[in-house]
Amino acid sequence: MTAVVIVNSGVCNLDSIRRAVEECGGHPLVTDDPRVVEGADRVILPGVGSFAAAMQALNATGLAAGLRNLLARREIPFLGICLGMQLMATRSHEFGLTEGLDLIPGEIVPLRSTQAGERIPHMGWNETYPQPEATLWRQLPAGTDFYFVHSYHYECAGGDVLATCPSYGGFTAAVQRGHMMGVQFHPEKSQKAGFQLLRNFLAL
Repeated sequence: MTAVVIVNSGVCNLDSIRRAVEECGGHPLVTDDPRVVEGADRVILPGVGSFAAAMQALNATGLAAGLRNLLARREIPFLGICLGMQLMATRSHEFGLTEGLDLIPGEIVPLRSTQAGERIPHMGWNETYPQPEATLWRQLPAGTDFYFVHSYHYECAGGDVLATCPSYGGFTAAVQRGHMMGVQFHPEKSQKAGFQLLRNFLAL
């Protein structure tokens, strides 16, 4: 069974992601202790809610510095989920300007409706289109639907975009730079497709 550390940022109900990891064959350990994260071989950073509140919690516990140092020194698989993906950015414009983890350079900006029926927040199932080499999408075809809940999105360089969603004028659905990955949607709430993606992550 694959061991995986789930970071408790204090802004997420962790039960669903913990159970999903277990069902996908992983052995999850939930922690807010930077010393435990330091010894991880695989890390998931989930999150919902406010970017600023999450960064405040990560900074207060030492997790922000710990994650930056760990991921700079060791090429272990890392997955940010929803707000956890957004925290990987350089900064966010949500309710003012807040500095992020700066793992993959970019900015978190408001999602904009581009046609009738596109409500903010974006909530529900939507299709995704990965890059051809996207290992997270192994056995998942282009156009696979995942479950989204968000009002902001990740603007980053094209080379770091792992997958896109065509709605709202097109936005980044997933990012990757080397061993660091993030998804804007919730795989733990995305049924079979989401569990396949988690299995793909655990297999890295």
